[in-house]
Amino acid sequence: MSFIFDSLERFVAGTVGEPGERAFFIQARAGQRLVTVGLEKLQVAALAERLEIVINDLRKGDFSLRIAPFPRDDASLETPIESEFTVGAISMAWDETRALINIELFEVVADNEEPDNCLSVYLNLSMCDAFVKRSKALVSAGRLPCPFCGIPIDSHGHLCPRANGYRR
Repeated sequence: MSFIFDSLERFVAGTVGEPGERAFFIQARAGQRLVTVGLEKLQVAALAERLEIVINDLRKGDFSLRIAPFPRDDASLETPIESEFTVGAISMAWDETRALINIELFEVVADNEEPDNCLSVYLNLSMCDAFVKRSKALVSAGRLPCPFCGIPIDSHGHLCPRANGYRR
């Protein structure tokens, strides 16, 4: 099943749970239609990072491209949060005729299989920029890293390899 959105009202990444145990999701909404997909924190971070690079490259190549102010969206994910599928592969393409970025999120599949599910969205640069800002804040809002080893610290501390296994 493919979920295709040509125009969106909302495209956001969000989480459920406490830092260290968070589940990451992306939601796309147009009117009454809402699609939620699950993915990993690193996928959200990589998508945001790559989108930022693409936006900057596009603006360097065409000075007429502008990013209009887009309302900041700090609202939580919409309920019910029921994932349609878990994201495996992510693709991104620039549609020059429409001046939109197409992002496709494909379902995790076993080797040599074609994905059955795909979420395909078309976003203007302003919406992409808003997604990047929210996603970066979301990813960095996790557990603080240990100042010695860089491993995230749980609420109960962690066994630090640089401190010979002593709890920090």
